[in-house]
Amino acid sequence: MLSAAQLLPTWYLIGAAVLFGLAVGSFLNVVICRLPQGKSVVSPASRCPRCETAIRWYDNVPLLGWLWLGGKCRNCKEPISIEYPLVEAANGALWGVLIWRFGLVPETPVYLALASALLALTLIDLHHQILPDRITLPGIVVGLAASAFLLPVGILPAVYGVVLGGGLFLVIAVVSRGGMGGGDIKLIAMIGAFLGWQAVLLTTVVAATTGSLVGLVLMALYGKGRKYAVPFGPFLSAGALVSLLWGTPLIDWYIGLSRP
Repeated sequence: MLSAAQLLPTWYLIGAAVLFGLAVGSFLNVVICRLPQGKSVVSPASRCPRCETAIRWYDNVPLLGWLWLGGKCRNCKEPISIEYPLVEAANGALWGVLIWRFGLVPETPVYLALASALLALTLIDLHHQILPDRITLPGIVVGLAASAFLLPVGILPAVYGVVLGGGLFLVIAVVSRGGMGGGDIKLIAMIGAFLGWQAVLLTTVVAATTGSLVGLVLMALYGKGRKYAVPFGPFLSAGALVSLLWGTPLIDWYIGLSRP
């Protein structure tokens, strides 16, 4: 008997993933806004931050709601940040790419949840320079459980990933005397729980490389000094997504270079 993924055209699955991803992206906006403030992400319903008028359901449709309101609150005309539709679009795009890359297989929902968590952590770190324990710590537990029963990485590589990632970044934090934050330690441990120890190494290389390049650009364009604090969470998240999508071929390519 054919599976649902085999019966449905690829374009249909990708389109459905994008639509569901947009809807989840709308919820991520709530998480990004409220979680750092210690507020509930469930209630009350979404409302304008200025006049506190509840947003009607038809004004809260992902992407379209922002467009037909002209980027302003219907009640008080306060501008609504373009970040909201961009987060929705980014999550929709991530979900579409993941369906394109992996198809509709049992582990795909786990990868979708991981990508959305990384997106939320990226925006929170950019705004507040924190990586909330309420995401990373449960993420480690969920990642280990998923690796034990569902993900192809397996439980032992996942445990090694948690220990290697957390241990490596803890050493860096101690040596740099606070140059690496506790949130980064927990984030790389979470990435290891989902993707394994090899992905931890690849994620770290990608994050360090892109972080250094961005730092150099900031220094050149804006005169930021070397001690200017650039959140590292977004680079770790980007490295984790690279590892998730293309980690296996990249690692195989690197191993092939070392062979005679």
